[in-house]
This record gives sequence, structure tokens and C-alpha cells, in this order.
Amino acid sequence: MRKSSLTLAAAFALAASQTWAADLPRKAPVYAPPPPPPMTWTGCYIGGNIGGAFGDANVTVPAGEVSRNGSGFAGGGQIGCDYQFAGGWVVGIRDMFDWTSNSKSAVIPFGPLAGGTVDFSNRWFNTLTGRLGYSVAPAWLFYFQGGAAWGNTNTTINFAGLQTGQTSNTRTGWTIGGGVEWMFAPHWSAFLEGNWMDFGSRSGVFVGPVVCPAGCAWNAKATEATVLVGVNYRFW
Repeated sequence: MRKSSLTLAAAFALAASQTWAADLPRKAPVYAPPPPPPMTWTGCYIGGNIGGAFGDANVTVPAGEVSRNGSGFAGGGQIGCDYQFAGGWVVGIRDMFDWTSNSKSAVIPFGPLAGGTVDFSNRWFNTLTGRLGYSVAPAWLFYFQGGAAWGNTNTTINFAGLQTGQTSNTRTGWTIGGGVEWMFAPHWSAFLEGNWMDFGSRSGVFVGPVVCPAGCAWNAKATEATVLVGVNYRFW
């Protein structure tokens, strides 16, 4: 009888302890955030840039050639897409449009137009390039690029206070360059790059009532180099 009473008491005590434990607040499980996705350059982006433009222009007039270097501001935006493959290799395509303040002037020192001036300016440029790069460490991308370039250039020739010749048009040329890009935060990257653009040459004839009554032929050529820094927002 005593043994049965002890057994019953033990069973009652066990049931009571389980009920009491069930009423206690339970500690919430620790939340473990999912691991971040692997860093990749695959995706499209849009961004802005700013920097310097350094141009060289020359015009061939009767008796010789006049050449002048100049520099100015460059700034604008870009849009493009990249694809990363085979580990660190990256291919992409990009379009960049920048305004520039690059202008320069030169005095004609020789020939029938001696004392006249030539004014050069480049108002904007647009480049459409493909690029090939390699990603290291893995937030850094070193790349090479090249493709087509368009620029709005203006050449004005003045003699004896009169404008005797002018060309203002959009020229088509080519560009080549390279740079480095750093992905400093999810979706954000910054770059530094340099580019060279050749817009070819244009020909024309200007008439001066005294020195060139029958018209003087001229030929103008323009090239541009840029050093740019920029930021991209990337869509993955």
C-alpha cells in the first residue's frame, strides 16, 4: 500500500512539473540572416562622371598648318551592361555622353592669311564601346575598351575682323581606353579611366575678298583625350 502511494505521488509530481514547465515563456530561436549573395559584375547599370578633356586641333591653310592644344571640363552620364564568366572575366557594352568646355585659339603666322586667327571648340562627345576586363579580389575590375565616337566640333577662321570660314558639325571617329572600377558597396561602384578619341578631319573652302578672292582650301582635324571619374548604380 505504501509503495503504491509513493508511486502515485511521484507520478503526480512529474505531471505537475511538466505542466509548470509548459507555462514558462520559451526563448525565441536566434535569427541567422542568410549569407549575402556572391559578388558579381553581371548586370546593367546607370551613372554619372566628371573629369577633364584635353584636345588637339589643327587646320591646314595656304602656306602651312596651324595646331593648338587645349583643355577643359567634361561631365555627363553613362549606361551599360556587363556579364561575368569563366571566373573573373567580364565583357560588357557601354554608351557615354559628356558635355565639354574644351576650346582653344591660334594665330596664323604665315601666308596670305598671316595675322588671322583660328578658333577651335568641342561641345560634346558620345562613345559607344565594348569592354573586356578581369575582376580581382573580387571587388576590383581592370578593363580595356574601344569602339565608336561622335563629337560636335567647331572651327572658325577670322581675318581682318571678318569671319572667312567656319565648320560646325558632328564628326564620327573611334576611341580606345581603359580603367579600373571598384565595387565599394552592394549595387554601387566607382571608376577611374582614360580615353583617346580621334574624330578625323573635315575639308572646306573659305573666301577672303583680298587675299583669297577665288577661295582658299583648308582642312581641320581634331582629337580628344579624357580622364574621368564616375559612379555607377548596378541593377542585379
